[in-house]
Amino acid sequence: MKSVFIAASLAALLTTGIAQAETKKIGVTAGPHAQIVEKAAEVAATKGLDMEIVEFTDYVMPNQALADGDLDINSFQHQPYLDAQVADRGFDIVSVAKSVNFPMAGYSDKVKSLEEIPDGATISLPNDPSNGARALLMLEDQGLITLTKGVGVRATVADVEDNPKDLKFVELDAAQLPRSLQDVDVALINTNYALDAGLNPVSDSLFREGTKAPFVGVIATRSEDKDAPWVKTFIESYHSPEVAAFINEQFKGAITPTW
Repeated sequence: MKSVFIAASLAALLTTGIAQAETKKIGVTAGPHAQIVEKAAEVAATKGLDMEIVEFTDYVMPNQALADGDLDINSFQHQPYLDAQVADRGFDIVSVAKSVNFPMAGYSDKVKSLEEIPDGATISLPNDPSNGARALLMLEDQGLITLTKGVGVRATVADVEDNPKDLKFVELDAAQLPRSLQDVDVALINTNYALDAGLNPVSDSLFREGTKAPFVGVIATRSEDKDAPWVKTFIESYHSPEVAAFINEQFKGAITPTW
């Protein structure tokens, strides 16, 4: 009877452990975000939290999937992009922590420096509102254009007030920008897509965005889950020394931790 009791107790403990184990789905864009979350998931697993990683190839679907309940959390965007998605689509999604900084950069197959950009040059930039504004702000920082005063992260091509080089702007889906390099003079590319295309923002870019707080990456979830214990566990895992060391070693300054 004693051995039966011990076996039953062990079975009960195992069953309880399985019941308490949590598996959550996290959405990421393929490439660096996925790699970083894979490392964070390894740390989370040691804390009893299993993360199932779901990869996307664009910026639109991860928030839609989160809002629809197909994901529990995501990590792929910066705050202005999330704000725009919430305003445009009515998502009940909030950021719960910072993730990493992916400085945008300008690349070219035709010129070797900022000074060589010719009059009438064609510039490709992201067609989503927040990343489009980010690209325009970067061009302004480089002295190539002047935007409407105070427009900030709401800037559009229509807000270009001074354009001394008569630059032409082509707005494309962010994932397609690396392919546009053969057709334009300069392409303004998000770092995750640049790295996927074999472009290093540290060594291959003409110019690079400074560290702008509004464009730091965020981890987001539905507002109903923002205070959930598992969210806290995942944030602690993402913000761990192990993940920071992985980012610094793997990306060598192209991507930086923000915590």
